[in-house]
Amino acid sequence: MKNLFGNKSRKEILVVGLPSVALIIAMFWVASMFVQPAPPKLLYMTTGSESGAYHGYARQYKEILAHQGITLELKTSTGALENLQRLKDDKAGIAVGFIQGGVATVEDSKDMLSLGSMYYEPLWVFYRGKKPFEQVAQLQGKKLAVGAEGSGTRKLVLQILAANDMGKDGENLVPLAGNDAAEALKQGEVEAAFIVAGADSPVVRKLLGADGVRLMHFAQADAYVKRFPFLSKVTLPRGAADLVQDIPAQDVTLIAATANLVARGDIHPALASLLAQAAFEVHGKAGTFQQTGEFPAFKDLTFEVSKTAERYYKSGPSFLQRYLPFWAAVLVDRILVMAIPLLALIPILRAIPAIYRWRITSRIYRWYGELSALEHEIKNRYEPARFADYMAQLDSMEERANNRPIPVAYAHLRYTLREHINLARASLERKREEEKPA
Repeated sequence: MKNLFGNKSRKEILVVGLPSVALIIAMFWVASMFVQPAPPKLLYMTTGSESGAYHGYARQYKEILAHQGITLELKTSTGALENLQRLKDDKAGIAVGFIQGGVATVEDSKDMLSLGSMYYEPLWVFYRGKKPFEQVAQLQGKKLAVGAEGSGTRKLVLQILAANDMGKDGENLVPLAGNDAAEALKQGEVEAAFIVAGADSPVVRKLLGADGVRLMHFAQADAYVKRFPFLSKVTLPRGAADLVQDIPAQDVTLIAATANLVARGDIHPALASLLAQAAFEVHGKAGTFQQTGEFPAFKDLTFEVSKTAERYYKSGPSFLQRYLPFWAAVLVDRILVMAIPLLALIPILRAIPAIYRWRITSRIYRWYGELSALEHEIKNRYEPARFADYMAQLDSMEERANNRPIPVAYAHLRYTLREHINLARASLERKREEEKPA
């Protein structure tokens, strides 16, 4: 390399070197655009009440993330609607939370990502009466517990009631939820209670075994699913609550929303992957309404799907995360992205001498092209009157070759060119002698 560039002109160094340096810098700059900063070690999650399912699952997430060096701080809330508002608030500092299907609109979902639907949240309609009800419309005029103000349960119930031309005046709607709604129903203070909860919920189990309380079978479940795409049709099998007491005494069809894990759009991809891993561990098992591996899934498409989470559910953890701790996998991944320009640097460095050589030899070859064209003209279209012009062209060519800076390593090409120019002169002299009259 030293001999190759010995005594070379500064101009040649700049012409060849500057574009190469600029290319390398550009490659590092492009690579830097794909390198995420290190993920934060503290993450805030909005859940629900401390006695609710959301908070219970969040505690499991917290334990899983703690093993990877990430602290998950849990913020209790009144439910899905407050969780949604916190996620939309840039100043709240909340990165992730549970959102019940049907709570958010398309407008609400901007700048948010779904990490998947985690499990079914059935709508249980418990009522008092001797006659079995199979339609919500049969509750017309009755006093109904429809969930607390501002809760996801209330929003869903109001949508269901509106679809049945009910609840417009709100006169018979009581803002009770959970245990309060169950007690009011048992005491006869309300005639029906709408509850959104899992099959293992203490409230659901309490009401399934309560005297004089019935569970509505949704005969129109398919119609609800068609009208509300965020809903699914599920079946509570006979005896699922109590095999000995045979509760329920027959299969019961219900409609269910999904509990969705939603993150802000600016969540670090590594943390999204880690949350997807936790979700898979927590929610991937079989349950009353789901098969093993049915969740996590993307059943509610109100929110944009997180590509990171989707990739994890399809392919599992990345190669690095399979064999390295979380922090090490993130570090190595960042290093590998920045190493790409270094790998490209090798062929660039190898190409620089070739480019330099081409620039030096190309001008020599251009002079050879001129010389060849002149010799061809002299051989085939020689005009004695242009002898002086031919000689002037050869002199000009030689002068340009002598004055053009050429590195020592390529000086032999100039000397060879001068010899060939002299041969062309000699050939031209002979041509003139041959053309003289005898």
